[in-house]
Amino acid sequence: MTFALPLRVPASLAGFLLAVLAASTSAAEGLCPPPGAWTLPAASGAAPVALRTVLDHVADRRVVLLGEHHDSMEHHRWQLHVASAMLSRNESIVLALEMFPRAAQPVLDRWVAGELTEKAFLEQSQWSKVWRFDAQLYLPLFHFARIHRIPMVALNIDNTLTRKVSQVGFDGVAELRELGISRPAEPMETYRDFLWASFSQHSSAGDGKDSSPADNPQFRRFLESQLTWDRAMAHAIRDALTMRPGARVVALLGSGHAMNGWGVEWQLRDMGVTDVASFLPSDAGMACADVEPGQATALFGVGDTVEGEQSRPRLGVWLEMANDRVSVRKVEDGSIASQAGVQAGDVLVEVAGRSCRTVEDVVDRIVLQPPGSWLPLKVSRGTDVMDLIAKFPAQR
Repeated sequence: MTFALPLRVPASLAGFLLAVLAASTSAAEGLCPPPGAWTLPAASGAAPVALRTVLDHVADRRVVLLGEHHDSMEHHRWQLHVASAMLSRNESIVLALEMFPRAAQPVLDRWVAGELTEKAFLEQSQWSKVWRFDAQLYLPLFHFARIHRIPMVALNIDNTLTRKVSQVGFDGVAELRELGISRPAEPMETYRDFLWASFSQHSSAGDGKDSSPADNPQFRRFLESQLTWDRAMAHAIRDALTMRPGARVVALLGSGHAMNGWGVEWQLRDMGVTDVASFLPSDAGMACADVEPGQATALFGVGDTVEGEQSRPRLGVWLEMANDRVSVRKVEDGSIASQAGVQAGDVLVEVAGRSCRTVEDVVDRIVLQPPGSWLPLKVSRGTDVMDLIAKFPAQR
C-alpha cells in the first residue's frame, strides 16, 4: 500500500532534487562513493573512508542532518544504522523528525515511554493525515528510539501554515509568530536559483509569469514557503539542543532540506547554531568529478535493493481520510486494486469483512494478506455499495 505524496513537497521539486543528487550512470566502477562506502567531500574528496572516520570527523557537531528520499526503504535502513552507530559511542542522542508536526509531540513522548501500541501511536499521531508515506518505512526507526528510550522530537509545523505562506506570504500568517517562528534568513543565492529553476520549469502560474525571480511575486511566496519550512525545523532543533544540553540532535528529513547547507543548516547558522553536519545518501552514485566539497559533510553510497526481495503486500491505492471515512484518492495503474475494480473516489467500507474507520485499519489487514489469497472489499461509490475481490498473486 502506498500513501499520497505530502502536499508540502512539490513533486516537481522532488524530481529536480533527484537529478541534482544522483548523476545517472549504470556502471558500478568509478562511483563516488561506491555502494557501502563513505566519502568526506571537503576532507578527502572522493576517496572512500570508513564510518568510524566519518564519526570522528563530526565528533564535535551537535547537530547531524540525515537526508532521505521519503519513499526509500534503503535510506531509512541507512539512517537507522547511522543512529545506532552514534548511540554505540555512548552518545546522548535525540531523534528529530520531519514527519511529525509539533502538535504530535505528546504522542511521541508517550510512544517513547512505552505507553502506546504501534497502532495507537499511528492513529493518535494522525500519521495517515500528516505524512501519508507507508509507516512501515519508518517504524524500525521509531522502535529503535522506543527500545533505547531515545527522545523523539517533532520538527514540523502543520502543512496548512506553509501552504498559507505560499498564498499570502510570511507576514500574513500570524500563527507562525504565535508558535515563536521568526522570519527566515534570506537564502543563499545558489538556493534561490535552484528553487527558481524548479519553479520556472514546472510552475502552472501561467499568465504574467516573469522571467526574473526578483520580479515574480508568485515565486517569492513559493520561496518564502520553502524558507519557512526550513526555519520551523531549525527552530525545533535549536529548542531540542536547549532542552537537552550535551545531547546530539540527529534530524531525519528530506535531502532537499540538507543538501549544500542551503536549507535547515543555513537557518540554524542564522540562529547561532554553527556546529552542524549533513549526511546524504547517494542512490546511483556520482562521477568522482561531480563530488563537490559543499554538497554534504559526508556522502554514503546506497546500493540498489536486492532484486526479488520479498516485500509486504501492496494493494496499490493512495488513501486519505475524508469526512471521517477512508477514501481512495488514487489507484495505481495495473495494481491489485485496479484489477479488482477499485476506483478513485471510492470509500472503503469493509476490508476482510470488517469495517474501516481509519487508514491504519486498512493497513493492518493488507499486511496480513498471504500471497495467492483473495481479499473481499466492500466499497461505497456514489449511492451504490458494491462487493469487490482483490486477488493477490502467489509468491514467486
